[in-house]
Amino acid sequence: MRIFRLILFLLLGFAPPALAAEDQPLTVFAAASLNDALRELAGLWQRQGHAPVRLNFAASSLLARQIAAGAPADIFASADEAWMDALARQNLIVPESRRDVLFNRLVLIVPAATPVHVTIARGFDLAALLGPGGRLAVGDPAHVPAGIYAKQALMRLGVWSSVADRLAPAADVRAALLLVARGEAPAGIVYETDARASREVAVAGTFPEWSHDRITYPFAIVRGHDGAEARAWMRFLVGKDARAVFARYGFATE
Repeated sequence: MRIFRLILFLLLGFAPPALAAEDQPLTVFAAASLNDALRELAGLWQRQGHAPVRLNFAASSLLARQIAAGAPADIFASADEAWMDALARQNLIVPESRRDVLFNRLVLIVPAATPVHVTIARGFDLAALLGPGGRLAVGDPAHVPAGIYAKQALMRLGVWSSVADRLAPAADVRAALLLVARGEAPAGIVYETDARASREVAVAGTFPEWSHDRITYPFAIVRGHDGAEARAWMRFLVGKDARAVFARYGFATE
């Protein structure tokens, strides 16, 4: 029967209908710190009748470079403005689609088995927390947003010089958290949402908001991928249901 239908299509000059564009799955390149929240939202999106979302998580810097190199992303969700700005300068995002969707905070973490409280203020003794041979787990300050915020905060607090040569730089914020969770580093600096996602770490202190730039998550549609489904996904992410999910994971939406 299928062969007969195909022959009929060909005889009548028709081609079999292609898969509608809106049925194609979206590919979302997202900062590692969005892992848990976006996985849950992707499931909710699919249950609402949409095609599955393909999620690719890594440091915003790596994802931005991949997009610039031609990686087939539909949406970019960055953990800071700088990497979104970099793509905007190359005309690689749809400007009018760009939205600051989420906000986060920076925290100092330690292994859950050895919780401590640290008052984070100017000149606080971070080196003492690391001990004689310990290292501070951070996203690589050379390019990972969480590490860039961490360096900025430590410099403004006047303690960067005491730990600059004692870093354990990681490929992304989740990798930094894992170093502390495994006990391979006595302390680390991550986003509050990452700390909340792990039972293996404890928050020792929260960095003052004035110590670093505001941690903002801009989302945008990638140039050449501005379709109905991409726009619908962006609307979904700022809607009531998505905001509730983000809030549960510790993100601020305003």
